[in-house]
Amino acid sequence: MTRTITRSYGDYETARSVVERLEESGISSSNISIVGRDAKTGETNAEEGAGIGAGVGGAAGLLAGLGLLAIPGIGPVVAAGWLASTAAGAVAGAAAGGLVGSFIKEGHDEDEAHYYAETVRRGGSVVSVRAEADQVLNVEAILDGATPLDRAERTAQYRQEGWTRFDENADPYTRGQVGI
Repeated sequence: MTRTITRSYGDYETARSVVERLEESGISSSNISIVGRDAKTGETNAEEGAGIGAGVGGAAGLLAGLGLLAIPGIGPVVAAGWLASTAAGAVAGAAAGGLVGSFIKEGHDEDEAHYYAETVRRGGSVVSVRAEADQVLNVEAILDGATPLDRAERTAQYRQEGWTRFDENADPYTRGQVGI
């Protein structure tokens, strides 16, 4: 049975290195997704970022397919993989909760989905992996080996700041704002 395992990271570079390690360990790029705010891409128009994979992410595997996607409430993100495709489809179809809906579709509960979307909104990055039962321990070791953000701790911090859930109608965080 396939299980979706997701972790959030404070910066895109860490998430990018996690994707590289996953692929090096034999996880198919078709089972990996990354969505994040990469400071190198700036806060630019999503159309300007089409095909940035090799320049931003690497020359092979999932990272070669990176592109920019504008997500309501988040703004431009660097994204690749099935999660990005699902979010892009939801955004293009004006479906509510594009990124949140993508996480829920992959089996995350609503609280987790809102947390992951908010983390990306605040400048973090998320790596999500579809793992078969025999891959779960390896995938978790790689994801956890890169010191992901502590979801319970971050959720508590967000709530102390008045956050209750991801709001796709909110203005995206910009450089200089307090982030993750």
